[in-house]
This record gives sequence, C-alpha cells and structure tokens, in this order.
Amino acid sequence: MLLCIDVGNSHTVVGVLDGEELVAHWRVSTDEHRTADEWDVLLGSLLRARQLDPRTHIDGVSVCCTVPAVVHEIRDLLHRHLADAATSMIEPGTRTGLALQVDNPREVGADRIANALAASRLYGGPCIVVDFGTATTFDVVNAENQYVGGAISPGIEISLDALGRRGAQLRTVELQRPRSVIARNTVEALQSGLLYGFAGQVDRIVDRMIDALGAQTDDVSVIATGGLAETVLEECETVTAHEPWLTLIGLRFVHEKNTR
Repeated sequence: MLLCIDVGNSHTVVGVLDGEELVAHWRVSTDEHRTADEWDVLLGSLLRARQLDPRTHIDGVSVCCTVPAVVHEIRDLLHRHLADAATSMIEPGTRTGLALQVDNPREVGADRIANALAASRLYGGPCIVVDFGTATTFDVVNAENQYVGGAISPGIEISLDALGRRGAQLRTVELQRPRSVIARNTVEALQSGLLYGFAGQVDRIVDRMIDALGAQTDDVSVIATGGLAETVLEECETVTAHEPWLTLIGLRFVHEKNTR
C-alpha cells in the first residue's frame, strides 16, 4: 500500500491507497514545530486505528510539502522511520512527466504540480484545477498536457479571518449558505459575500483563463479540489468535476514514475 502525505499551510492530508483505491484518509493540522519523531507517532496512530501496520502494510510513501519549515522533519521521517519503504517526494529534480512551461519551475508549489499532473492524466488537456485551500489556486494545463501557469488568490478562511480581525462590528462566522443572497443580518451578509463572491471570482478567472488558452469552454475540464471546495461548488458555474483527493492521486502518479 502507498502512504501519501500532502503537507499544506494549514492542514495536512494523509491517505492510504491500495492500487488506485483510497482505503483510508485523514486531515490533521500542520504544525511547523512537529518533529520527525512526532510525525512518526502521529502517522502510526492513524494507521493502527484502521488496523494498518506501518511496518507491514505500507511499502511506499509519496510526499508533497509546501511548508519550508516542515520539509527537514519530513525528510528525517522518511530517512529514519520509513526507510524500509520506497519513498518519493515532489521537489526540484523529481520526475513527474509534466512539463512546466513557466519562468521559474522551482517556484511552483509541489501540491500544484501534483494537482496538475493528476488532472492531465485523468481528464487530459486543456484543463484547469481550482484548489480551495489556505489560498485558492488555479493551475492550467494546455492541450499539449503542459503546465503553463495559473493564479493565486486569498483563500476563503483567510478572507473570513481578516474580516473578523479588521472589521470593528464584524466577527468570524460559520461558512455556510445563507437563506438569501440579500442578507437580512450581519452573519448572513458575511456568508453571502463570501459564498457568492468567491464563486463569482472562480467563474471569472476560469473564463479569462479559457480565453487566454484560445480554447472553447466545452473543451476545457475544470476540476475543483481542496478542503473548502464543497462549500462553494454548487455556485460555481464553470466547474465540471469535483475530485477531493486530486493531490493524493497526483502523488500516486509521481511515486509510480519514480519507483518503477
């Protein structure tokens, strides 16, 4: 089985794949102070809770990490605690099979590479990935299945937190659908602005990207992923597919290419 670890700025998604099947998954907070030994204890506890022994059931580990402060401990984890497993990590020099047609390939986040790779393999180009995480990221693959860039905007939770801190009469609210887009109280006004505002942002950016590709709308797959995707998915007119585990799928493809 393959253990996939996607370390993001706010959360870390851990999944176990048996071939193409995702048999277990977890979402935990990303702690920049967590040591390699603590990572080992955490992962071992999660796996054993699903009757999975990290020493006997896990024969491969694939990682992407977007938090520089965590990278060293993850490397230490792989070296000292998971040394018996075949490991792969998305970083400069890792073979992915995806050509990066950007000014500086080293600047592209590992999770964005995994997402674009998985989308191109599952849906073919041209395609656009919208990842609703700490930041909302847009990644574009052209008709030749080359990664050609994207866009980054503040994420939903960041915007909500900022409003709560900077607005004297505003507060943090639960992000859910209000009764109407025309809100009659402050809580629903915040919910309306965030929900419909972000959906409109996604649709506008995607439309402009499709124009920039010189493609027809019906020819471009738009795949939503990320922990907050379901929150706004129904309001996004341009999204054609929802793949909640897209990054883990991309990690599987990278692992297969680097450990054959």
